[in-house]
Amino acid sequence: MTTRRHTTKVEIPIPSSANGSASASNKLDLPPPNNSPFLPTVLESILIAIYPATLLLGSIFSTLHPATRNATYNPTSQAYDPADAPSYFAKKSNLFNVYFVKIGWVWITLAFFLFVFTHSSLGPPLRPVLTKRRLQAVLRYACITAVWIAVTQWFFGPPIIDRGFRWTGGKCQLMYDDSFAARAEKADMSDAEKAFTHAACKTIGGQWKGGHDISGHVFLLILGSATLWLELLPAMLKMEGLREARRIMTTDGLVRSAAIETEDNPDGNMKVPEETSIGVKMALFVAGMSWWMLLMTAAYFHTWFEKFTGLLVAFCAVYTVYFLPRGVPAWRQVVGMPGV
Repeated sequence: MTTRRHTTKVEIPIPSSANGSASASNKLDLPPPNNSPFLPTVLESILIAIYPATLLLGSIFSTLHPATRNATYNPTSQAYDPADAPSYFAKKSNLFNVYFVKIGWVWITLAFFLFVFTHSSLGPPLRPVLTKRRLQAVLRYACITAVWIAVTQWFFGPPIIDRGFRWTGGKCQLMYDDSFAARAEKADMSDAEKAFTHAACKTIGGQWKGGHDISGHVFLLILGSATLWLELLPAMLKMEGLREARRIMTTDGLVRSAAIETEDNPDGNMKVPEETSIGVKMALFVAGMSWWMLLMTAAYFHTWFEKFTGLLVAFCAVYTVYFLPRGVPAWRQVVGMPGV
């Protein structure tokens, strides 16, 4: 006679994680990959690499394209003769240059604030409520704008671009040096007009000659579009990706996932919204247009080295505001990080 065995089920209660804190805590306690908080993620690296690749592509195109090689380029005015310009975009008078690039920071500012005040990941849409995320986003914008002003507009006098041009041996020369009127006008120029600003030189009919001119167009287009991309991506990604992949240095000296910062955010855990707001669309449009005009600038204007220095200065500013805070907790407390 066989004996039937009975098995007894033992249920082990599992703590509820309805608020997500337990699962998030376990996830964040896992050892992070051995990547530095000072380095970009794979996705960010691809994004950053687009910029030098664009400059390289445009420069190669201008070297190989027969119409560009045969056109008359004036390195002093940094422009082609309008009569035989190799492309509509090679003319400084093209509408995209006049109404987009020349007032580029207006477009960047409009796109930035439209995104910040319409996307629900930063606060109530279309309501002037300064949440912590919004306030820190505005501080990041202020830092980036301060760099743009210092490099292209004013830096305790002439901007850095003009100072760099003078430091490398450049000077203002009148276009008709042999005429009596020009010599008289030159004699009447003040030292400030003659020595320091590109705008003053242009006003009296002169031209910058002899120095290294950092490409202001390259600087502006990279700085503005990179700012928009780095603000957009963490708020838009719906999968575990950029927000969790970024590493930060915490105050206790440990390297952890940036997602841990979300746990301490007084605005609550970061919920990636489903909507695509008008601010996102505007920012994508401005970033896309910036890339196209960067390609046109690379193809038709400035020397290789002038474009490289414009890229370098823009990257330094972007790194200071968007990457350095990850490894410097005190700086991160001020400007924060997008998406946390």
